[in-house]
Amino acid sequence: MKPVKSFPRKVQEIANTFIPLADGTRLAARIWRPVDAERQPVPAILEYLPYRKRDGTVVRDALTHPYLAGHGYACVRVDMRGSGDSDGVMLDEYAEAELADAEEVIAWLVAQPWCTGKVGMMGISWGGFNGLQVAARQPPGLDAVITLCSTDDRYADDIHYKGGCLLGENLGWSATMLAYSSRAPDPALVGERWRAMWMERLEAEPLLAIPWLQHPHRDAYWKRGSVCEDIGAIQAAVLAIGGWNDAYSNAVPRLVAGVQSPVKGIIGPWAHKYPHFAVPEPRIGFLQEALRWWDQWLKGVDTGVDQDPAHRTYIMEIGRPGASVAHIAGRWVSDTVWPSDRSEIQRWYLNPQGLGQTPETKGKQIVSSPQHTGADSGEYCIIWLGPEFPGDQRQDDSGSLTFDTPPLKKPIDLVGAAVLHLQVSSDRPVAIAAIRLNSVWPDGAVSRLTYAVANLCHRNSPDKHSHPEVLEPGKVYTLQIALDDVACTVPKGHRLRVSISTSYWPLVWPAPEPVTLTVHTGASFIDIPVRKPKRGEKAPVFAPAEAAPPVKLVTVQPAWNKREVTTDQRTGERRMAIIDDFGRSTSTEHGLTTWGCGRENYTILPDDPLSAQQDCHWSMETSRGDWRVRTETYSSLRATKTHWLVSGRLEAYEGDTQVFAKDWNKKIPRKLV
Repeated sequence: MKPVKSFPRKVQEIANTFIPLADGTRLAARIWRPVDAERQPVPAILEYLPYRKRDGTVVRDALTHPYLAGHGYACVRVDMRGSGDSDGVMLDEYAEAELADAEEVIAWLVAQPWCTGKVGMMGISWGGFNGLQVAARQPPGLDAVITLCSTDDRYADDIHYKGGCLLGENLGWSATMLAYSSRAPDPALVGERWRAMWMERLEAEPLLAIPWLQHPHRDAYWKRGSVCEDIGAIQAAVLAIGGWNDAYSNAVPRLVAGVQSPVKGIIGPWAHKYPHFAVPEPRIGFLQEALRWWDQWLKGVDTGVDQDPAHRTYIMEIGRPGASVAHIAGRWVSDTVWPSDRSEIQRWYLNPQGLGQTPETKGKQIVSSPQHTGADSGEYCIIWLGPEFPGDQRQDDSGSLTFDTPPLKKPIDLVGAAVLHLQVSSDRPVAIAAIRLNSVWPDGAVSRLTYAVANLCHRNSPDKHSHPEVLEPGKVYTLQIALDDVACTVPKGHRLRVSISTSYWPLVWPAPEPVTLTVHTGASFIDIPVRKPKRGEKAPVFAPAEAAPPVKLVTVQPAWNKREVTTDQRTGERRMAIIDDFGRSTSTEHGLTTWGCGRENYTILPDDPLSAQQDCHWSMETSRGDWRVRTETYSSLRATKTHWLVSGRLEAYEGDTQVFAKDWNKKIPRKLV
């Protein structure tokens, strides 16, 4: 990534200003804009987040916003209500207040003398979500959006539920937000009000896992924030960007296919990061691409983005399986129309002897996996905090039913979503299935290409998730299970493998009872989308990655992380322990010192799904001189056959003195999860 120090327009930074809302609430904002913007007004680009502009996103903000500002934009980074140095409290993700506040912020931007009246929204993850959600509300002035690593479907394709299964990340993200949002505002910005603001925030602090567990099916709670419910409401131009190693890559092709306003898609090899500093590499000149988008739709400059391919895709070469991956070889391809007209379906039947291209005599094979199957699944959403990628799949496959092709006679480009057509019966009324499409190396190593998890009770609802029904034990069901989108080249000599397990812990919570599934071979098959190149096909070309100079921080204690799996040989208990220590650093600009550390523990017995337990403990500390505040937060989840048992605790300290404590304990019906 090349640092750029000189820009066409000189940049002025306003470290903090307060945007007033109609109800008297003030939202804290940091603004970068050309120094002459009041004489030569510019469009505004809003990034709207709960992650604290002062210390939370300061590293990435420094790389991004001054660069765009130097090219003629006012970049406005706003802390949402109840976060950072803003007033109020925040009670949930994407609440009505959050989106209504965003509309007020946009109206304020439009009215500023330094703004042309044109506004764009840009953000990754939460900021990508709410950019789409606000666009669907069509506020005057919002003409374009760049959404990265986000989703259009908050139920089926977010961090709460996947395929109707409860994700381990549901509690994990709740614990993270409990830690993040319980931090105090900065007295240097809000003055003596800081403590009263902090106490108000702590008193109102929710344990978000509770409402998320109370809504285990697709209902109005999830539909309200899911733009897929009315994709036509989005009229702003949308550039959707994702990474194949991010949890949210599925949304990009859906948005490109569904949005009716100008829309383009880009998916690289990246995890949950902006593409100009993303990992795994290679990176691209994201900021240059962003400027092309903004210049076209906010300045009326013909940059040619409307003539870009509908979808630009990085096809990855399969590397050796490993939990840490810094670079992925591959190549860029483009599709002028989407869905692609270059995809052909290759069908492989699940036959008794493996995957074959013609069905063999029908048979039956059973699978009942150890509950710890899934230990090598990797993180649901890879952030790049150490060993988060899926590891060698041999151990997980040992607890699974597997079907292999013969060695491939030539390489194939797998691009899109494979679909498993599964004839299956269960011996229990509630069951899950974890499906993986793997690549088996000639020496036996196994790389996971893509996967899906499915709650089989969700088979009959119109959208598979609104009205689940129990399974009739022994009854044969025919299911269609779409795996996550992927783009990779499977080399000659490798074997494709379909792996099926009845557990995938800790990525998803197990069914309430041990399950045996019977797979009907010869009648089950998987459709794999294979991309066929066309003569004269030209690869898209991106500029090299550039950014503004990095922020100046003094490292007091370096960051470190650990991820380990251990087995108690006496009981068989499997334990996964994760520590992410973000280090301690001091800002040279304003003197704040910050430290944070998250710890997660997952335990389960191989034969008892009700032994599963997840525990999270976060520490967050902020200090300057003699002022030091800290929060300790604890979250835990376990289950009976009929209920979730969720608990939490929040402790707040000034110095070493505890000044606040709060507990949660809730018993919530499982409702076929």
